[in-house]
Amino acid sequence: MKSELSKRILSSIILIPIALFFIFQGSFFFVFFLCIFFLATTYEWIKMNKKDTFKVLGIFYLFFAFYSAYLLREKFPLEIFILILIICVFTDLGGYMFGKIFKGPKLIKISPKKTYAGAFGGFILSLIAAIIYTKYTTAGAALNYLNLLIWTGGKPELDSIFISLILFISLISQIGDLIISYFKRLAKVKDTGNLLPGHGGLLDRVDGIIFGIPFSYLLFNFLN
Repeated sequence: MKSELSKRILSSIILIPIALFFIFQGSFFFVFFLCIFFLATTYEWIKMNKKDTFKVLGIFYLFFAFYSAYLLREKFPLEIFILILIICVFTDLGGYMFGKIFKGPKLIKISPKKTYAGAFGGFILSLIAAIIYTKYTTAGAALNYLNLLIWTGGKPELDSIFISLILFISLISQIGDLIISYFKRLAKVKDTGNLLPGHGGLLDRVDGIIFGIPFSYLLFNFLN
């Protein structure tokens, strides 16, 4: 566990600053970043799946997911985009940490490593991270400005909406993780690739994000 965790931490230290640079830059830089991720994850998806139907549907969905990321970054304030990323990343981190530490009953057969403790940990850690981020940055003001009624700090009835939103996005992120795990199980592979030490493939790393962002974009459009 220590060796795998060390690799995960090292990969994250390298990957996260690079990703943040392109996200903060926006414009051409962000489009270039999304194109690289789209091509890399598409390659892993095609290589992993044998059925042409799965390949085609997967490519279309990946395009939709990354295009949604572009729209979310362009249409809404940067703070909103970062908030969604934080929820998805800490959902994954919480699932990994709680699952490894507490173990316990398995969550579902299609992903033997997933446990109820991990699912609970994903909700808890994403909730804590999102609340801290929103409280101590301008994300709360951005959300209120967009009439999303999510964080006020002084009105519990509105805070519950904020908490519900975080848990919903975390749930979608976990479902995305399980969907990719299902296709890995069909393909009889452990990882979608070996690009990232400790993480497997790039698709392994962003499986929750490519579901969390599109659904968040659609939800925010509906609420706004």
